[in-house]
Amino acid sequence: MIERIIDLSEEPARLRVRNKLLVIERDSTGETTIPLVDIAALVVSHPCVTFTHAVLSRLAEAGGAFVVCNGSHLPIGMLLPLESHFVQTERFALQASVSLPTRKRLWKQIVKSKVRAQANLLLRLRDEDYGLLSLARRVRSGDPENIESQASRRYWQALFADEGFRRSDDEDHRNAHLNYGYAVLRAVVARAICAAGLHPSLGLHHHNRYDTFCLADDLMEPLRPVVDGVVARRVREREELSSLDATGKKGLLEALLGRFNVDGESRTLFDLVARTASSLADIFAGQRRDLILPE
Repeated sequence: MIERIIDLSEEPARLRVRNKLLVIERDSTGETTIPLVDIAALVVSHPCVTFTHAVLSRLAEAGGAFVVCNGSHLPIGMLLPLESHFVQTERFALQASVSLPTRKRLWKQIVKSKVRAQANLLLRLRDEDYGLLSLARRVRSGDPENIESQASRRYWQALFADEGFRRSDDEDHRNAHLNYGYAVLRAVVARAICAAGLHPSLGLHHHNRYDTFCLADDLMEPLRPVVDGVVARRVREREELSSLDATGKKGLLEALLGRFNVDGESRTLFDLVARTASSLADIFAGQRRDLILPE
């Protein structure tokens, strides 16, 4: 199976299903077919893309995610498979009953992995970790000192060499690029969570009552620097980013299709997040202690 992220943003298209294939019809290129089982996420942002009900239902049956974008080409909605594992009900029950000490211990592992990943990115781009590796060693169960936030303040200013950068600034084009990459990453992680028989809304740390993807937000944290690195490199090459365009999205998607190191083995993002989600299910079942996370 080939895991693919399909982005439809550049021109009108008509989507339908034939047998077990997604059929994409464009005026410029004619008909393209892709096996549904090969699609990890279908991202639709062009306002003139039309699709049949069969596209949504058959994509979900095949385990793919459907992501819809707004007029600014930023993802705002997602459709995920509802039934993806043969012992889903049992795993839901285990997930819902996990103890607070276990959630805190797992959050410690996630934060340490995220801060180390941020430090390693800064080392590659700036030849300095700005104290993040030291901060990572201080993370305790539940992160009571909020090391994640302390690291974040150092990280963003160093990443873009800009003390004025704020993630909350919607007018900053860098944030549009980051948000697009994060949204696609979130869809991939949420898909893996469902495939492992877990529910994406029952988080370990994130618990916003209006967020239906709290667990996806937890597990994607150590992978965010993958997106950050793409945006930072483009800023360094161009000095200033324009609004999110096809080239920017292509670079972000290519990064998410890259390979990552886990225990000395090179793995794809899709394999990696599947292993992370599966390891979490095993922890809930009492079969292992630690998450499988990237280095």
